[in-house]
Amino acid sequence: MSISEISPAPIDLTGDIPLSHTQSFLRLFDQGDDAGPFGPRYNLVVGWRIGGRIDVDVLRQALDDVAARHDVLRATIVRGDGPGHQHVAPPTPVRLVVRDLPPSEPGERDLLAEELLGEVEAGSYAVADLPHFSAVLGRFDDEDAVIALIAHHTASDGWSMHLLMRDVAARYAVRSGHPDVALPEARPYAEYATRQQESAGDPATDAARRYWRDKLRGARMLAIPTDHPRSAGLAKRNPVHRFTISAEVTSATTALAREMRCSPFMVLLAAYNVQLHRMTGATDLVVPTLASGRNQPEFHETVGPFFNFVPLRTDIDGCGTFREVVGRTRATCLEAMTHDLPFAQVLAEAPELMAPMAEDRLAACAFQVWQFPAVMERERVGDLEYTQVRKRVLSQEDGTDIPDGALITLDLDPSGEIFGNISHNTNLFADASMLDMVAEYRRVLERAVAGPDLPLSEI
Repeated sequence: MSISEISPAPIDLTGDIPLSHTQSFLRLFDQGDDAGPFGPRYNLVVGWRIGGRIDVDVLRQALDDVAARHDVLRATIVRGDGPGHQHVAPPTPVRLVVRDLPPSEPGERDLLAEELLGEVEAGSYAVADLPHFSAVLGRFDDEDAVIALIAHHTASDGWSMHLLMRDVAARYAVRSGHPDVALPEARPYAEYATRQQESAGDPATDAARRYWRDKLRGARMLAIPTDHPRSAGLAKRNPVHRFTISAEVTSATTALAREMRCSPFMVLLAAYNVQLHRMTGATDLVVPTLASGRNQPEFHETVGPFFNFVPLRTDIDGCGTFREVVGRTRATCLEAMTHDLPFAQVLAEAPELMAPMAEDRLAACAFQVWQFPAVMERERVGDLEYTQVRKRVLSQEDGTDIPDGALITLDLDPSGEIFGNISHNTNLFADASMLDMVAEYRRVLERAVAGPDLPLSEI
């Protein structure tokens, strides 16, 4: 019986609630409340441009409504020595900072909005402060503003950030006199976490465990050489280098995906597999990826950390062309999707998988592609118009925390381009190495999608 097949039961939000598997996974990287995934730098920041006259008092009320609507934003995680649990507190006001931005022409405002988002991302937001949700409103003038929503990653994920902005917009509209703007029911995250525990021994979970046990037998997570050993104890920052993949290459990527009946993610991951093979010489590639984890439709409206760490193992030995690499990558992804399992349970079936991460001069570089169900693009809700800030081109010296190693993120934008970034730990990787890695990935992808049937040696 899957989680979605379990009959709903009332959830008591006043007692101790188990951690979800995602929250338990984060405990693998726990460095205390001052660093790592439970530290003040492990946050998500997403921005939207808002057109129209904003009533700040009404906005505060809307933010408070949203924090009261989603239990996980008010949950304190108690780790301790055992399995841990979380406790949901009563609603409290959301922190909203309002700033007047420098006078500027309309053509300059996109970059100023980006600068504000970068500044917010570099901030600290203590995990002990509730709710795990706050906002910064930057005003260009009375009719043009940018809002940055901030949520701690132990209580949110990329999908959730879109839900939060949609909910804020809806509640603002209602409180402004538009009662016809309704929100769908959102089940508590506590219900999701509880049902994960209840489904631990069902047949579907047992079958998924057997799959991963066989799939990862003898496997090790692919790690890349670092520029600095962990033992050096160097200072850690998390620079973010942003880049763009052209519309031409993006179009060729999506065209190849359609031709091979796969998703753009599979083509983009196949290019990463080719790059990692060239970097390490390995053909048995176990790549750390991040998936949305939103496989139960009844929780699609729920805010919380659903993301799952998925080790995708693809053997490219004998592949002569990129098309063959895409085919094997596609098969790997489809198998993994069919046998979805929280990473904590995967690791129980393959306890040696993470062994390379303990080595002094190796670290993982995870890979993710943002794929969200809906994005606000000049969407009018009530009296205001909302557009997500997706095209970000400004790199920054520090950003939100990466618990260990590096992370490449790609976002397929409706404009036809891909906006990407790579973030890394400076105690492990030098900036120049990460820039070289991005440049090489872009070269591999461009050549691969332009000539998928060329010999790999020519890509």
